[in-house]
Amino acid sequence: MHIQHVSARESVVLIRSARRRGLPVSGEATPHHIALTDADVDIRNTNFKMNPPLRTAADREAIVEAVADGTLQALATDHAPHTLESKRRDFCSAPFGVVGLETAVGVTYTRLVQSGRMSLRAWVERWTTGPASILGLQPPSLAPGAPADVAVLDLDSAWTVRAEEFLSRSRNTPFEGLKVTGRATCTFCNGAMVWSDRTGQ
Repeated sequence: MHIQHVSARESVVLIRSARRRGLPVSGEATPHHIALTDADVDIRNTNFKMNPPLRTAADREAIVEAVADGTLQALATDHAPHTLESKRRDFCSAPFGVVGLETAVGVTYTRLVQSGRMSLRAWVERWTTGPASILGLQPPSLAPGAPADVAVLDLDSAWTVRAEEFLSRSRNTPFEGLKVTGRATCTFCNGAMVWSDRTGQ
């Protein structure tokens, strides 16, 4: 059983207990649930409306601890794009969800690695070998002969989240104006470069 988008400390307790008993249970966390809390929610800004919702600082701390110690083996973007028009509705009527692809590296690297909560290696594992293990897939590798599916990151790049600069067609981010460090510079799929920040393609 895989538990997506874990957001509550009670969920962490149950998953940790199940794993200690040897049960086949895994879980994942999202960037917004490790970086934000219910105190950040602005009822006038529907980019803070997500499912599950943001919870307390104590819940966030439990999520961060669980990612750091491996109870939650994976990070996931929970990328949920919506049009500007749909997110302009009132908070109750607007759809759930935020975009996550373009901010996932910066938010999680800043909040987990730069803060000293976990090592760089463990952080990389939560994005790579952790998900592969959950899905029963061959672990990604840089060994000669392995499929060259690679994201190249610049972990020294400090930047400010500006939705208007996203390549995504959607802009529904709760991280507008947040200063973070770390971003992707290019990606390869099966050995071919499929995107580069130099070309924008």
